[in-house]
Amino acid sequence: MSVNTELLKQGQTKELWQKCCGFIDLSIDEFMTIQRRLLLEQLELLQKCGLGRQLLNGAEPHTVEDFLEQVPMTTYIDYCPALLEKRDDILPAKPKSWMQTSGRSGEYPHKWVPVSKKFWEEAGQNFSAVAIFGACKEKGDIPYRDKFKMLHAAAQLPYLTGAVAYKLEEELGFEFLPSLRESETISFEERIDKGFKLALSEGMDGFYGLAGVLVAIGEKFRQGTSSTKYSQLLLQPKKLSRLVRGLVKSKLAGRPMLPKDLWGLKVIASMGTDCSVYKTRIKELWGRTPLEIYGNTETAIIATQTWDYESMVFFPNLNFLEFIPEEEHLKSRFDRSYQPKTVLLDRVKAGENYELVITNFHGGALVRYKIGDMVRITALRNDKLGIDIPQMVFERRADDLIDLGFMRLTERVIWKSIENSGIPYRDWTAHKEVGEVPRLHLYIELGDNYAATEEEIATTVYEEIQKVDDGLYVYKDLPLLAKLIGFKPIKVTILPAGIFARYKAQRQSEGADLAHLKPPHINPSGKVLASLGVQSGAPPEVKITVNA
Repeated sequence: MSVNTELLKQGQTKELWQKCCGFIDLSIDEFMTIQRRLLLEQLELLQKCGLGRQLLNGAEPHTVEDFLEQVPMTTYIDYCPALLEKRDDILPAKPKSWMQTSGRSGEYPHKWVPVSKKFWEEAGQNFSAVAIFGACKEKGDIPYRDKFKMLHAAAQLPYLTGAVAYKLEEELGFEFLPSLRESETISFEERIDKGFKLALSEGMDGFYGLAGVLVAIGEKFRQGTSSTKYSQLLLQPKKLSRLVRGLVKSKLAGRPMLPKDLWGLKVIASMGTDCSVYKTRIKELWGRTPLEIYGNTETAIIATQTWDYESMVFFPNLNFLEFIPEEEHLKSRFDRSYQPKTVLLDRVKAGENYELVITNFHGGALVRYKIGDMVRITALRNDKLGIDIPQMVFERRADDLIDLGFMRLTERVIWKSIENSGIPYRDWTAHKEVGEVPRLHLYIELGDNYAATEEEIATTVYEEIQKVDDGLYVYKDLPLLAKLIGFKPIKVTILPAGIFARYKAQRQSEGADLAHLKPPHINPSGKVLASLGVQSGAPPEVKITVNA
């Protein structure tokens, strides 16, 4: 039994809160003291191992300032083939396990990332903090009990999301539906199906996984489609009382039955861009706002929302954080030999975008590693909750900026605008198209037999894009100019019904891993477009325009 589980069983919630969530009481100076101390400890380990000496490139930094000046930045290609071959002998610390994530076409088929015992122990405290923040109503509140049942709707081991589930089971005694051991032996679809059968009979307290899964299931409830597995489950539940209560609630509300009529979830935790996009629909369908988390295989977890469900707060104990200002990022995009300058967390500015660079602590392998993500610092502190650490949101992939000259669009802006338009859709992908004027070409598969012309959809989505307060316009007066000249920088192509499902089935038959089953939302390759029935060839290379 873990220390956290023991504290929970004994009702020592104050001690548990301090152990896992006490970092939010740090001042920014205290936060940076932890960062600097752990980096110096990591440098000692790096200088003693083969991989570390290679990455330090002959430098022997003894201070944080030396490290920033002397050590080059890296991407995963700098770790090949050592990490792909899982070479334990050259690492800063012996790995407890190896995590897998998707690779990069033409360079490496996947990534393997080693995780040391100490790193994973520290990560467990952070995962516990996420679970607590997602369920609490105020500071110090830990409303958990024994046998807290969670539906796990994310990838299994060796992916990070599978490892996190095991860690939550260990740290807080969570029970997953179905059990994690059984989940390893069945497909993702079978796992969701079995999980909801168990939830109908045994109850369900929380959800951990993909936000899109929650939306898809919730919409099936709303539609009451008799052809789905979930509607079939409702016909023969083990305990009719749950179904009867749900039906009564929905009838009193004058609407179709929704998942929130059957279960009162206490926590919903989800990673990824789709969490922020879908949060309103999830709240409507499930009765609770999902807690947004930011992390990946290379870092485990970087930041999390707290109980106000606003911007995210950084964790100090797993990775050294550096931030490349957007102007520096753009310089490095144009000149691959340019080493962009970074700032640390105590020097970031509110309202600015930064590309994130990390160095693993506790014997991790990654040094000044460019994750490829752009984050936005929304504020230097959370005044509402009294948290004296800069706040952030995930902005976009650092390479998914679509520059149309007078406006710049990201995956989040486009996705949010499609969602806000109310147009039912199955999925979408988009790229920059260059002609007489640059424009966004949006390929979309509609849902629910929705009837509209491509021009109508383009107009509606563009209207929503203009409502997004995201700093997307290069000059403040350009929205008015665009309106006056009738410039609509969006072209829409409606794809045939079922095209994305067929694409997924084709990728599954080819043996693609979970991360590669769906086309990218931004800048798909010509091969991907051809697989979707689009014969226009590969989209042009995205070019960023730097404006003086």
